[in-house]
Amino acid sequence: MVAADRARARMVDALRDAGRIRSPAVEDAFRAVPRHLFLPGLSIDDAYADEAVAVQFAEGVATSSASQPSMMAIMLEQLDLRPGHRVLEIGAGTGYNAALMARIVGPTGAVTAVDIDEDLIAGAAVHLADAGVTGVGLVVGDGALGHPPLAPYDRIVLTVGSSDIRPEWVAQLAPGGRLLLPLAVRGSQLSTALDLGPDGVLRSDSVRSCAFIRLRGLGASTDVAARLDGFRLMLQVAEDGPGPDAAEVAAALACPGGLLPVPVRLGSADVWDGFGLWLALTEVGTCRLLASDAETGLPDDLLPLGPGRGTIALATVRGEQPPGLAMVVAGPDRAEGSRASSVGVRVYGAAGPVLGVRLLTALERWLTAGRPGAAEWQMAAVPAGVLREPLPPGVAVVRKEHCCLLLDMPGLPTK
Repeated sequence: MVAADRARARMVDALRDAGRIRSPAVEDAFRAVPRHLFLPGLSIDDAYADEAVAVQFAEGVATSSASQPSMMAIMLEQLDLRPGHRVLEIGAGTGYNAALMARIVGPTGAVTAVDIDEDLIAGAAVHLADAGVTGVGLVVGDGALGHPPLAPYDRIVLTVGSSDIRPEWVAQLAPGGRLLLPLAVRGSQLSTALDLGPDGVLRSDSVRSCAFIRLRGLGASTDVAARLDGFRLMLQVAEDGPGPDAAEVAAALACPGGLLPVPVRLGSADVWDGFGLWLALTEVGTCRLLASDAETGLPDDLLPLGPGRGTIALATVRGEQPPGLAMVVAGPDRAEGSRASSVGVRVYGAAGPVLGVRLLTALERWLTAGRPGAAEWQMAAVPAGVLREPLPPGVAVVRKEHCCLLLDMPGLPTK
């Protein structure tokens, strides 16, 4: 089909020109595998647009999607596949990513895709057959357990978000193998490529920003955003630590105070993976507020975050009195549609002014460090219970059920 070939060529050219595709192997895979055959319900133009496509819903919530091609390219470059590699994919989706990987590892390699949903596996099988792709095995199962019968794997990749690093995945990696997953780190989701060392420690090769639908089954995340009574807002707190309490945050929001000027501009990436991540790793009261409606009941607009609005904030932790909050808000000279907004810091409640100073101090340190984002962080993961302390300066610890994450940034003031 000439139209599909042309659309695919345009997509790949754009991904290469944007630096998302960097290697000949990844470029060849994108040029060879026809994405439209994995999205048969879409037009050719839509199938080759650089957009994620939800392909399954439950109660109005997307439970599976075809990932954005640019994000897929970023992750394939992170994965660094080689001919002959044995690969386990957790989250089969449409089968398109498995087809791309099969092209790269070639006939001497093998790709196994596991998904908890039998319907998705059945659909992926049809798509792979229509595209003439071989070398992909499809398994219905809970990806939290991996797939032991074909282990060890040179590469394990998750195309769904995870709140933890499961010991099953580490056990099924070959020595020196790489685990790539969208990992939740205090409210941010980071595409993290981790190499398994001979000491059993996973160390990051690269870290990138991402946003994926979460893992289902045994590895499903238990953290949920809490609705704030009296406001059209959802409160998102870190997955570890005491964190702010929703009722106490709502009580603080009922008592707005002054607005502190801030001579910087912040965008969506700064909220999630720039300043937001920095703040979350240095202040235990960090939280994010997401608007559930156009009108929030606040005196200021929040920052634009894609189709919605939200922000980063610092609050008193659960049980700490009096309650207070300091919130980054959009400034007066914001431009509609702009990727970044002028900002201020609005304080709330009796403890708000003190929190405002702490937030501004953290912001100044982040700016002095050069506004680092996800790509600048180094990460290591050790099994839970074997962490040796004290840790060197500039290392933040995120404790999870199955592992401890050590995040390193030179000059990071940790608490």
